[in-house]
Amino acid sequence: MLRVSAATLTAVLALSLAACGGSSSGDGTAEPDRLDPSADLSKQTLTVSNWDGYMPEDLPEKFKAKAGPAVTVTKHATNEEIIAKLTAGGDSGIDVAFVSGQFAQALGEQGLLEPVHAELVPNLKNLYPEATKLAYDPGNKISVPYTWGTTGLCYRSDLTGYDPDSWKDLLEPRPQLRKKVTMLGTERWLMLPAQKLLGYSANTRDEGEMQKVKETLLKAKPNLLAYDDTTFGDRLKSGEAALVEAWDGWCPTDTKNVKFVVPKEGGDLWVDTMVILKTSENKEAAHAFINYILDPEVHRWAAENIIYNVPNQPAMAALDPALVKSHPTLGTTPAELAKGEGLVDLGDAASTYTRIATEVAAQK
Repeated sequence: MLRVSAATLTAVLALSLAACGGSSSGDGTAEPDRLDPSADLSKQTLTVSNWDGYMPEDLPEKFKAKAGPAVTVTKHATNEEIIAKLTAGGDSGIDVAFVSGQFAQALGEQGLLEPVHAELVPNLKNLYPEATKLAYDPGNKISVPYTWGTTGLCYRSDLTGYDPDSWKDLLEPRPQLRKKVTMLGTERWLMLPAQKLLGYSANTRDEGEMQKVKETLLKAKPNLLAYDDTTFGDRLKSGEAALVEAWDGWCPTDTKNVKFVVPKEGGDLWVDTMVILKTSENKEAAHAFINYILDPEVHRWAAENIIYNVPNQPAMAALDPALVKSHPTLGTTPAELAKGEGLVDLGDAASTYTRIATEVAAQK
C-alpha cells in the first residue's frame, strides 16, 4: 500500500466541501444516479487516478480493446494529493480514483462518491466474503477493494538471534538490537505499535490513551536507527537494520533469513480501494473498468507484481505456488487478515495524531 498521512483529510474536506456539488441521503451517502446497463461504452472515456506502478501499464489499452472506453491514467503520489484534487470544488475530471479505505469512507460520508451499482460489477462475486465486511465500508457500498494487507515485524533471524513476536521487541529492543530497528513514520503506522502494545484500538480517539501512546513512542526513540517508510527493506538486506516495522508486501521475505510476523498483540487491516466520483459523466464505463479489474486474470497482476494480497479468491488461487513460497505473506488467508483491526477515518481526532507525530519527530 502506498501510504501517507490521513491527518490532513478532515481539514481538507472541511475547507472545500462547501464548493462541492452532489446530493446526499440522510446517512451522508450520495444518492445513486440512474445508470444505463446497455449504454454504448465506446462513446464514454475515463480518467483514472492511481499511484505509480499500481496497475499494469498496458491496462488502458487492453481495457479499451475489451470494453470500448478510452482511458487516461493520471498519477498521484499521496492520498492527500488526490483528496485535495477531488475536494477542490466542481468537477475534478476524474472518474475513478484509487484511495485508501479510510479516505474512501470520508469521501463517501460527504456525498462525493457514486454508490457502487452491483448489477454493473458482476465480478464482485470474486471477492472473498471477508472483503465485503470491511470496517470503513461494510457491503462495499461506495468502494471496491483492490489490495489489502497488514503491518507487522520484518526481521533478519540471523541478526536478531531469536524470533520476535511482540511490538515490545520493536519499542523496547534487546541490547543487541538497539540502533538496529526502524519504525514507520506515517502517522497511523507510527502510532500502531504503541497502540497495540498498550491494548488500545488503532482507531482510538481518546486523548488520554493517545498521550500514553506519545510517551511510549518518545521512550522508544533513542533506541531507533530511523523512522523509515521506504528503504527499510534495503536496510534489512544490507544488515544495517535487524528488525523493522513493515507492511507485509514490503518485507523482503524472498531474501534468506528474512521473516515477517504479526505481533501477538495484533495488527491492522489496511485496504486500498477503487471509488467512482459523483461528478463523473462516465459512470457506466467506470463500473465496467472496476469490473475489468476484478477479472482474476487482471487482478492477480497486483499480487504478482506488487506482492500484495488481493481480495479476489480466483485471482489468488491462480498464483504460482513458487511465488507464494518465496513470498510467504501472499499465503496469508483472508481469515488471518480479517483478524487485524480495520483502519477507519478518524474525523476531528486526526489532528491529535498529527500533533503527536510532529512532537515525536521534533524530540531530540
